[in-house]
Amino acid sequence: MLDINLIRNNTKQVKTALAKRNYEVDFSAIIALDDKRKALIFKSEQLKAEKNKVSALIPQKKKAGEDINELLIDMKAISNKTKEIENELSEVKKKIQAFLEVLPNIPADDVHAGTADDNLVVKVYGEKPVFGYKPKDHVSLCESLNLIDYKRGVKIGGNGFWVYKGEGAKLEWALLNYFISEHLKDGYEFLLPPHILNYECGYTAGQFPKFQDDVFTLNNDEEKKKTQFILPTAETALVNYHRDEILLEDELPKKYFAFSPCYRKEAGSYRAEERGMIRGHQFNKIEMFQYTTPENSDAALEELVGKAVALMEGLGLHFRLSKLAAGDVSHSMAKTLDIEVWIPSMGIYKEVSSASNAKDYQARRGSIKYKNKKTGKNEYLHTLNASGLATSRILPALVEQFQNEDGSFTVPKVLQQWIGKEIIR
Repeated sequence: MLDINLIRNNTKQVKTALAKRNYEVDFSAIIALDDKRKALIFKSEQLKAEKNKVSALIPQKKKAGEDINELLIDMKAISNKTKEIENELSEVKKKIQAFLEVLPNIPADDVHAGTADDNLVVKVYGEKPVFGYKPKDHVSLCESLNLIDYKRGVKIGGNGFWVYKGEGAKLEWALLNYFISEHLKDGYEFLLPPHILNYECGYTAGQFPKFQDDVFTLNNDEEKKKTQFILPTAETALVNYHRDEILLEDELPKKYFAFSPCYRKEAGSYRAEERGMIRGHQFNKIEMFQYTTPENSDAALEELVGKAVALMEGLGLHFRLSKLAAGDVSHSMAKTLDIEVWIPSMGIYKEVSSASNAKDYQARRGSIKYKNKKTGKNEYLHTLNASGLATSRILPALVEQFQNEDGSFTVPKVLQQWIGKEIIR
């Protein structure tokens, strides 16, 4: 959530920054509401002072034997007026809140304007695989190697679901074990969060109320704020782990990672090239997360990107790192870099990790602060996240990039300890 004072004091700069997202906004109404809020607070404080003054006179006059009826009438009138102003103030605050909570985050200064078409490739890793034969796509390979059962996945769950089986299940679990072991080596704390979350979780993450219809909900209560939903990513749980808390500066940074399935509606039609596991309603992911001080958040983002890149390099895959244009950065984030793996059969790169810095946007929504040692004040901290990694596109990339002419698949060395073999045939 954006700070109303930032909007008031830097209106032009905030409008210019949001324009990089192609997001146009008129702040005149919200500033007028904030002016009204301040005026109502001033009136309320004046009435309270007047009430205190009158209240002090009552015992004095009563002791002197004087008539206090007029004072009591005045007290009632002041009380009624105060209640009226407080009700009006409450409505004004609700309107301000409703306006602020749907605004996207301000892009970081070094994030360029544009849409997904304007994303910049920062670096390319490894070489594109060259085949001296006609390669197969991952669906054919996974079916012929008996790794994935797509038909029964659809039968059980519908379109967008699949079943890992046999060595396919072992391969999926090997990927997760590889990621987990690397995060533990790096000193990140392992969490297994609930998969069912409350409304406040979606709100703090910045997904609610604007994107509330994008998740699977468990009830249809008319009051949406009582809604429970299935987590779309472990980030939604991790950002709420310290919600409504004040951390000590010496505790920071807090570094966590979590495993969970991710549940997505993925509304809209599926393109032909997205068959298989490229796009689904449920997939497994390890999520990295950091809470840090504002001055250290840029370095934290570099660390998260470096960790995701290292995992991909360990697998030996060909992939690239891209910096997203402002219009492609998600609603809650100020800056994002994507790790995108090459899918030979599709001839394109697909995102397997997004590393993002939300700065204080989520912390404001979730009232997550730290005590600044220098100032002694409680200040908003910064939150960052990155996939480390999602498996549903890595597994297709692995079988396609490391396929052999006889239809077998060479298992990356880092996964062989869990698979128990070098080649799956």
